[in-house]
Amino acid sequence: MLPLLTAAQIREADAYTIANEPIASIDLMERASKAFVGWFINHFPDKKQSIAVYCGTGNNGGDGLAIARMLYGHQYKNLDVKIARFSDKATDNFNENLKRLQQTLVPIAEIRKGETPPEDKSEIIITAILGSGLNKPLDGDYKRLVDHINNLDKTIVAVDVPTGFFSDGEIPPDATAIKADLVITFQQPKINFLLPESAPYVKCWEAVNIGIDEKFTQSLNSPYQLVEEKDIRKMLKPRHKFSNKGTYGHALIVAGQPETMGAALLCASASAYTGAGLTTACVPQSGLTALNSYMPEVMAIVRQGTEIPEIEWDKFKAMGIGPGLGKDNYALDLITDILTNYKKPVVIDADALNLLSENKHLWDQVPENSILTPHMKEFDRLFGEHTSWWQRIQTGIKKAKELKLYILLKNDYTLIITPEGKIYFNSTSNPAMASGGMGDVLTGIITSLLAQYYTSEEACIIGAYIHGKAGDELALPNRMNVVLPNQVAARLPLTMAKLMA
Repeated sequence: MLPLLTAAQIREADAYTIANEPIASIDLMERASKAFVGWFINHFPDKKQSIAVYCGTGNNGGDGLAIARMLYGHQYKNLDVKIARFSDKATDNFNENLKRLQQTLVPIAEIRKGETPPEDKSEIIITAILGSGLNKPLDGDYKRLVDHINNLDKTIVAVDVPTGFFSDGEIPPDATAIKADLVITFQQPKINFLLPESAPYVKCWEAVNIGIDEKFTQSLNSPYQLVEEKDIRKMLKPRHKFSNKGTYGHALIVAGQPETMGAALLCASASAYTGAGLTTACVPQSGLTALNSYMPEVMAIVRQGTEIPEIEWDKFKAMGIGPGLGKDNYALDLITDILTNYKKPVVIDADALNLLSENKHLWDQVPENSILTPHMKEFDRLFGEHTSWWQRIQTGIKKAKELKLYILLKNDYTLIITPEGKIYFNSTSNPAMASGGMGDVLTGIITSLLAQYYTSEEACIIGAYIHGKAGDELALPNRMNVVLPNQVAARLPLTMAKLMA
């Protein structure tokens, strides 16, 4: 896992690296700037393009000055630097890098307090005005300058963070910040890059390694972690000779109404494709033909009328409930029966989540280590309205601990919140997967992994990852605009095989 650090922890990690590598602060800045430039020149190879570098007078500005000098050294001659000199304060590293830049032919201009920012005809703008230490919204001259840059309608590349953007914590809804087309950030993404509030300010980001001591960052025990492919490779268990269907568990999917059998079919098929030794779907009588036609490998428990079906609870290693189930009295009675009698972890999704939100007495029946899989609106129905994703994370931490369960909050970077207060961000998936039924597939995947004797935490982390990875393998190489849930489900065996190769 890649630790995601708060602004305070980033400063701590920098200080530790400087003291224990050891390396001078100015040399660490040089290394960071070199990493930035290495990525930049590979993706903006046209050295005739005009580039303006806007710098503050702190260490982020010092990075910008070093970047300008290095670009000049790489034969980017059509560039200039503009320094936002809004106070008499400047860091030592800024001053040293200014001296170094002054030894080149790069034009340097200053924007003073109260001055109107000059017009800029550059094709690319690099911003290094304020960095990750910002802890209050921009105002005054900084706000005017940022608004001016945003209105230039240029390609904007931010150094480490967009000026005005909070790297962690709650982002004010009316915040003024640079709207960057690209952020080249140092060492690891900032936590808020992975939340939807970043969308206006961070179109895409790239993290470049600057040699911060990784053992120390691990020792900080950040609760925020980014899941990487190497983590999934370690977690996945390959199949062995002499195993059989009983080796890989029996999953039960309780889903579907006559009008919503698609949700049940997608969920059950995903369970089978993920590798549960046996998958049974508990579906209405009218859906049996559809189930047998769609996936004959899935067995059935038939629900007839308003009768609660008799279920041999001990047969099933894992259970997923909710997709397409409805919210009528029958669905409530069915879920109540399940939660009363089944004591192993349950994956709770869709209509089952909505029934939980409307019938608070059910919470007492939810087994420990169960998994809730809400999207944003379902999360707010469960736990109250929130005005930001940072608030949702804090509530999720509190509720996961209190209820002793896992919350998988669906998003571009799906969050997995554990009863121990850990937050894992998933790193796979893409916009082509934004279609109805994709969550039903994810529920089937997680249920299947639970049936195969993965822990609840492993099932959440692996499930979110392979779900998104299968979608990535379908969409990205083929540049597909839409990937359908049934395609993702069918892709899962190949995706898992590649990860276990």
